This record gives sequence, C-alpha cells and structure tokens, in this order.
Amino acid sequence: MPAEGPAGTRPDPEALVRAGGGAVWRPGPDGVLETVLVHRPRYDDWSLPKGKLEDGEHPLAAAVREVAEETGLAVVAGRRSVRTEYPVEAGTKRVDYWLMRSAGGEFTPCDEVDALRWLPVEEARAAVSHEADRAVLDDLTRTDVPREPALALVRHAHAGSRSEWDGPDELRPLSTKGRRQARELAAALPLFGPRELLSAPRTRCRETLEPLAEALGLPVGELPELGEEEFAADPPTGLAVVDRLLEPRTDGGVTVVCSQGGAIPSVLVSLGVRFAGVGGGLWPPAAKGSTWVLGGRPGALSADYYRDFGPDGENPAR
Repeated sequence: MPAEGPAGTRPDPEALVRAGGGAVWRPGPDGVLETVLVHRPRYDDWSLPKGKLEDGEHPLAAAVREVAEETGLAVVAGRRSVRTEYPVEAGTKRVDYWLMRSAGGEFTPCDEVDALRWLPVEEARAAVSHEADRAVLDDLTRTDVPREPALALVRHAHAGSRSEWDGPDELRPLSTKGRRQARELAAALPLFGPRELLSAPRTRCRETLEPLAEALGLPVGELPELGEEEFAADPPTGLAVVDRLLEPRTDGGVTVVCSQGGAIPSVLVSLGVRFAGVGGGLWPPAAKGSTWVLGGRPGALSADYYRDFGPDGENPAR
C-alpha cells in the first residue's frame, strides 16, 4: 500500500518533484579522491547535497545553489552525472546530479544540515543512507571520461532575419530574443569556471559572448577557424583547434567558444558525439543559444547538451 501524504491524502504517482544535487570532490592529502556527505537531522541520514528547483530554475543552477546552501562550499560544475528517481509523499522525486570540484568555502551548521564529512569515495559509498546516492558515487569514480570539461561550444543566440538585413551577413546582429538569450548564457556559463572566451568572426557570435565577457571581466578573442564558412573550407584545421581546446587545464575551467550552426554539428560528429534521440544516432542538435559542454577525447568523451538554461532546457546526451 502506498504511503499517504499530508492530511490523509495519497501521493499522486504522476506528480514529479524535481531537484538538483552535486557529488562534490577534491583530491585528499594522499591523493585519494574525496567527496562530501551531509547529515540532515530531519531524516537522520547521510546523503549527497541536493534540493528542489525553484520556479523557473534549471536543474544545474539548482544543484549549485543547493550545494552552496547545504555545505557552504564554492564549486565549479563539471560533467553531468546520473539522474535518480524514487517515490516520495508527493509522488516521484527526480534528482539530476552533476560532478562538482570544490573551490573553497567553509561549512556552517544549520537546522537543515547539522554536519558535513569529507570522506574517500569508497568510505562515502558505505556511509550514505540511500542506494540512489551510491549510483552517483560510482559515476564519480569513473576513469574512462574526465570529471571536468574543457570546452563549452556555444551556438550564437537568435539573430535578426537574414532577408531583412541589408548589410553583410557577417555583421548581422542579435535580435531582441538573442540579447535575452545572451544574458541567460552570461548567468549560467560562469558555473563551469570559464577561463577564456573565443568567437567566430561574426557580429552575432561576438555579441552572444559580450554579456558573459562583461560579467567575468574577460576579453573575447577571435577564432576564425570555427566560423561556418572557414570550417567548411578547411575542416582539418578547425578540428585541430578543437583538439587543442579539449586539452584539460591543470587548474580546471573551460574555454567558451561561440560558433555557428553549420560548424558545430560537424565538429561534434567528428568527435564521435551521437545525440541520445531515437535510435541513438541522430545528428547532434545545435539550437540557437544552446551549449555543448565537452571533455576528453574521441572514444573517451563526455558531451552534455544544454538547449538552454531555463527550467526545461536540459537535454542529456552522451
């Protein structure tokens, strides 16, 4: 018999409670990978930090916010991890997890979380109270793909109609919708710790990165090899640039590159990316204002697609 909810009501099996969480990691003093567990006095359990989405919030933003609130830690978002689902009083709880590198901060006990432990992952796996958390910790220990991405490949935001633009196409600017998308990217992409911003030589590409550049205090460099026409004329040179940009940074963080719809899918296919759609082999999408976050090398590549960073914009791919 299903558990009853408040006031004697039964849970709605169709109701979905959405949440985001993080497997926060750091190298321990002896080089052993460590992760964070939190103790919640309300449930008297040890678990990974997580919490419910706020209205209009993307699961990644919720995950980083909840980790900060429950642990006091600053983090850099990494590879998308597993999604867990389990029954709760309200229906079904879905938690999307990300791997997150610890970047400092200090824990302060509160009513919701009264204790925090850094443990080697194997010890954490034994200590967690819920089996679903073990699946996330197993993903954290994978060695076939990196925990952190190196490249965020952004398609430029929405631009004005080509037929209504009188000037050269390379100078066509963003539309009102595109400027809004650029602001959304400027709010979301700092979660990945950008270290460098590069743009194809098109006004709409550069304008897509300008709000992010202003937020981070970084310049926008030019990357002609990944312009649509330039890449079509010389794919090997463009792919060599991508290979270089995928080299992991010793200090983490990503290079953000803004390119065009004629180049991005071709780059992804060359890297071996297949979108997780019908049959698992669809041409990778690249909607305007979308982002592919990439790490590793062909054959050992993580590739996470973010159609946008609104509440329904997540769309996992491998």
